[in-house]
Amino acid sequence: MSKQTLSFQAEVAQLLHLVTHSLYSNQEIFLRELISNASDACDKLRFEALDHPELYEDAPNLEVRVSFDKKARTLTIADNGIGMSQQEAIDHLGTIAKSGTKDFMSRLTGDQKADAQLIGQFGVGFYSGFIVADKITVESRRAGLKPEEGVRWVSGGAGDFEVETITRAQRGTSVTLHLREDAEEYLNAWKLKQVIGKYSDHISLPILMEKEEWKEGEDNKGGEMVPTGEWEPVNKASALWTRPKKDITDEQYIDFYKSITHDQEAALAWSHNRVEGSTEYTQLLYIPAKAPYDLWNRDHKGGVKLYVKRVFIMDEAEALLPGYLRFVRGVVDSADLPLNVSRELLQESRDVKAIREGSTKRVLSMLEDLAKKAAPAPAADADGVTDVTDKKEEGEAEAPNAGESGKYATFYAEFGSVLKEGLGEDFGNRERIAKLLRFASTTSDAVTVSFADYKARMKEGQEAIYYITADTLAAAKNSPQLEVFKKKGIEVLLMTDRVDEWALNYLHDFDGTPLQSVAKGAVDLGKLQDEEEKKAAEQAAESFKPVLDKLKEALKDKAEDVRITTRLVDSPACLVVQDHGMSMQLARMLKQAGQQAPEVKPVLEVNAEHPLVKKLESDTAHFDDLANILFDQALLAEGGLPADPAAYVRRVNALLV
Repeated sequence: MSKQTLSFQAEVAQLLHLVTHSLYSNQEIFLRELISNASDACDKLRFEALDHPELYEDAPNLEVRVSFDKKARTLTIADNGIGMSQQEAIDHLGTIAKSGTKDFMSRLTGDQKADAQLIGQFGVGFYSGFIVADKITVESRRAGLKPEEGVRWVSGGAGDFEVETITRAQRGTSVTLHLREDAEEYLNAWKLKQVIGKYSDHISLPILMEKEEWKEGEDNKGGEMVPTGEWEPVNKASALWTRPKKDITDEQYIDFYKSITHDQEAALAWSHNRVEGSTEYTQLLYIPAKAPYDLWNRDHKGGVKLYVKRVFIMDEAEALLPGYLRFVRGVVDSADLPLNVSRELLQESRDVKAIREGSTKRVLSMLEDLAKKAAPAPAADADGVTDVTDKKEEGEAEAPNAGESGKYATFYAEFGSVLKEGLGEDFGNRERIAKLLRFASTTSDAVTVSFADYKARMKEGQEAIYYITADTLAAAKNSPQLEVFKKKGIEVLLMTDRVDEWALNYLHDFDGTPLQSVAKGAVDLGKLQDEEEKKAAEQAAESFKPVLDKLKEALKDKAEDVRITTRLVDSPACLVVQDHGMSMQLARMLKQAGQQAPEVKPVLEVNAEHPLVKKLESDTAHFDDLANILFDQALLAEGGLPADPAAYVRRVNALLV
């Protein structure tokens, strides 16, 4: 096929501008990205060769080579991995974030398709080369194709690229960067080794560079370093998680995290452990500082990278951690799972269940350490699984100053809502999760109050932990249902996350103290309410009974019941639901999400001492209007809307005039 010129996908030009000017604040990251792509290509070949060993051809040893030519001002990153066909080069390099892996998966079926949801993405990382290059040349041949079926792809990073067929003896891919004048520092072996050591030391494949030796100039006039033709590894060629903790610095842990997540911020904490027992595995788990933009996307894939005996098997292995810990990043390397493990097998495997339980405990331990500002406890599990990792000191390896309270506040602001899902998903760890939760309260707008803090401040004679759920902090703080609690100085937790209402259905008490919503059931302050108050409330209910009966009749289509309350001080009325009924807020959220929700008929509680309620006894002419206004105002205060807003406005206007 002769040379042809093709246009990039429309968005690629915009992407290239973004990549070269905004996406990478650190110029040298381009080398990390290109080496990572080369490593992924080798991982892909290793995977395909499980069934087709002939793909190795005559080169079974996988490697990445980095070389440069000062005179030509070029830098080349080459691998002997899976390579690309001509059409793959057109598709993958000419389309924004096109993933060779996705097409690779689409050709597979059944368990194979599940197996292959793994190998790295050949996406925007490639375009990072244009940070330092004004032209990129890619030469490649896919493993299994004939030498004359190679391809050359060339682009200056503008609107188009050229592609042509070439003869290429070696399988794999070489990416040659034609460096700009301001990037000539990358034509230096010392600089390249420094960058490779910083970002790619953990790559398990050998990264090779040519040895250099000093050559004197003619007539003893200066000299220069020249290549010897002998190649040597410049990385440790061992996965970071397989090395002893004592040999790994905090900076290396952080760099590894950034390399596998492409996150520009350091992780808040990490845990690195080798576990032996009925199941053997190594885990290196990180807690990020920032939530991904798609954390709440239903199609979001979470999970850690899965390796088996250092062979990369799967990206985003969700089965290794429960859904409420989907924000955790890192690596799990199993010594027991088969190399051809599928996602279906992961769901059923006893080994995976053990890894999942062990990893969950590790993450919760990290969060507990962040929350309590204390050093990590020695790593010994109650189930008899023992941590046998080499240690710098007793305890888990973790981020510097990981016990600072500010770090837990950062974590909770980003992931607190996700963590709450664990109350409904992880019965075995429910108590540990409950201890990690934080809320605002009537004594603090900051989301810093734990259940334990609340219990320590409970008034003498208080028998429940009181809370209220609302859409916003302002709505919760100003709810009329809090009036008697404020009057008596009783703290109430203010819960404003949308997940709170659902999650608390699974948490009925904390450390033996029941949780009580102030918006459910009749208010019962127990020993905090003196006998005189109880007696006065009973007398008011008796004397006000005729009015209550009329209210029940007027509001029979809206309210399940009408009763006198002691919870109100300044407001005329409020709405509550029965003790075990669905709250009105949860019903509204379900409807907003397009879900079916039962029709909730609340109970209207009225304050017999309020002038507007007393007016009901004397103003019989406007009784129905007043009754409906009371109900609709209580609904508005609770965060709802009247079923007929226009009728509510008419009633208010009629009374105003």
